[in-house]
Amino acid sequence: MEKTVAQKLDALKHLQDIDSQIDAIKKIRGDLPEEVSDLEDEIAGYETRVRKFENELVDLNEEINRSKQEIKTAEKLIKKYEEQQMNVRNNREYDAISKEVELQTLEIQILEKRIREINYKIDRKKEEIDQLKNMMEERGQDLDNKKNELNNIIGESEHDEQKLVDEREKAVGEIEDRLLYSYNRIRKNARNGLAVVSVRRDACGGCFNQVPPQRQADIRDKKKIIVCEHCGRILADVESVEV
Repeated sequence: MEKTVAQKLDALKHLQDIDSQIDAIKKIRGDLPEEVSDLEDEIAGYETRVRKFENELVDLNEEINRSKQEIKTAEKLIKKYEEQQMNVRNNREYDAISKEVELQTLEIQILEKRIREINYKIDRKKEEIDQLKNMMEERGQDLDNKKNELNNIIGESEHDEQKLVDEREKAVGEIEDRLLYSYNRIRKNARNGLAVVSVRRDACGGCFNQVPPQRQADIRDKKKIIVCEHCGRILADVESVEV
């Protein structure tokens, strides 16, 4: 059986009441859920950077080992050349071998300089890792505190919220899809989450703009669904003012 406009409006008002109660519970939590999420993302970012720096440390240490191995190779060559110098037949051969010794000695100096530079990079990288780990520890403590605070709030309101969520599911089932879509769209765009309001003291209960007397009469009749011409909220009824 097709519901009357009055019944549809009552169903929308009921849903709005439930949603407003859920909003009030969530409001108590404030920004805690977002703060917890932000801290988790921040810590994850630190962890990623620490892993990256630790991988870079591995590469730098491998580079040091390669340089040390090249130094050993150069030292062996120098020893070999020095032995050859003992058996040269003329000055030209001696000078040629001396040149090779100089080249290998220069290579060793370059490699030793490279090792010093890499060790400097390693020290700086370790400092950065320590700083990141300290920041992770501090943020981890903040995260634990925020989570505990949030869990306490959720624990206090969890039963009431679940009850309202169950009621909402039933209330949604009483509203046709077209109206529900409009309700959700209006509610999403409304700063205070109000999609269905009453006319109070001749004004829209959502945006507080004046509602003309004839329009108020139409709202009271509940022959059709009327929205505020200023904010688009559904005007469900007109509240009488007691004098």
